[in-house]
Amino acid sequence: MPSYEDDLPRFEDFDTQVLGISVDSVHSHDAWAKSIGGISYPLCSDFYPHGEVSEKYGVLRKNPDEPAYGASERALFLIDKEGIVRYIDVHPLGEQPDNEELFDVLRKL
Repeated sequence: MPSYEDDLPRFEDFDTQVLGISVDSVHSHDAWAKSIGGISYPLCSDFYPHGEVSEKYGVLRKNPDEPAYGASERALFLIDKEGIVRYIDVHPLGEQPDNEELFDVLRKL
């Protein structure tokens, strides 16, 4: 997620709001952001009710036999101003697509 901070001016050029969401608590978000030197875009805590947002977007890990049970998948959603999901990328934990892929999609919207 630090790469989003690095590219924030480019996202802003596309009139795009970057928002991070995880099932971690607000305190955990604050500690994480501080540990990486801070971020300037909002973080949403999907902590209580646990995973409600992740569940609605279909990315809550509900299989207790999988790693990171109860967490959300690593996923990216591009949602237009009318609330329509225009792009979804669910990728393995620990991986993140190159931001250029997102900029390619944004150029087409």
